[in-house]
Amino acid sequence: MMDSGDEDYEQRRQTILQCTSTIAYAAGAASLFYALPLYKKTPYHTSALTGTDWVRELLNRHPEHIRCELGVHKEVFHELIAALKAGGLQSSRHVSLEEQLAIFLYTCVTGLSLRHVSERFQHMTETTSK
Repeated sequence: MMDSGDEDYEQRRQTILQCTSTIAYAAGAASLFYALPLYKKTPYHTSALTGTDWVRELLNRHPEHIRCELGVHKEVFHELIAALKAGGLQSSRHVSLEEQLAIFLYTCVTGLSLRHVSERFQHMTETTSK
């Protein structure tokens, strides 16, 4: 027969064991929740129109379209590209000079966040912010 002191001890021990098990389960679930995207990768930038394609489309469509989106006429855009090249700037490994200029102008004209601009040009924010 257990006395009341032994029963209290056993009850506290069971409560502590249940709490410890719950905390361990919650920690495991949280770990899975945060680690799952690292193992189950889903492409984020999947638009059919890449940033380069969008800039090409702006340059080949109605002249007012590029002015509306980038704030400059097509001729001014080409002059800016020539000036940047004359200043020694060039395309990077992954982003053309034209797209770099378009990213800058689009950001200035729209005032959108880096995340939204990156989505428009289908690049990671690290690439767009350079």
